[in-house]
Amino acid sequence: MNGKPSITGPVPQGQYQPAKRQGDWVFTSGMTPRRGGILTMQGPVSAGRPLSDYQSAVVLACTNAVEAIQGLLAGGETIGGVLSMTVFIAGDSDFQAHSRLADFASEYLFATLGQAGIGARAAVGVATLPGNAPVEIQLIAAVTRAG
Repeated sequence: MNGKPSITGPVPQGQYQPAKRQGDWVFTSGMTPRRGGILTMQGPVSAGRPLSDYQSAVVLACTNAVEAIQGLLAGGETIGGVLSMTVFIAGDSDFQAHSRLADFASEYLFATLGQAGIGARAAVGVATLPGNAPVEIQLIAAVTRAG
């Protein structure tokens, strides 16, 4: 890699970068549950459906954010810790389980990064999200060097 980070991972849907690095911090753009640029789920989160119906969408959005971070790592670097995660949820007017839905992302980060995956978190209800996505996730992470 010649010491230069490469940019891989999710493809932006507009004129922005999937992630931006400043020193040892990486800030991701908001990531929706897209695979190959296509949303895997659309529409608001419904209070009438089990939360497990949305688990794969939440995990995919979080995976995209982690991949955006990893795309900026140079050889010998790793994600040292998730400092902050914001989970935006487009729910119907009766939906109130924002934090429980965000737990799917926290569980994924813990399974992937261990305790370093758990940082500060906000779960925010919004009226709509880009492309009619049910969820969008934004991460701020610290980079560490091996050795």
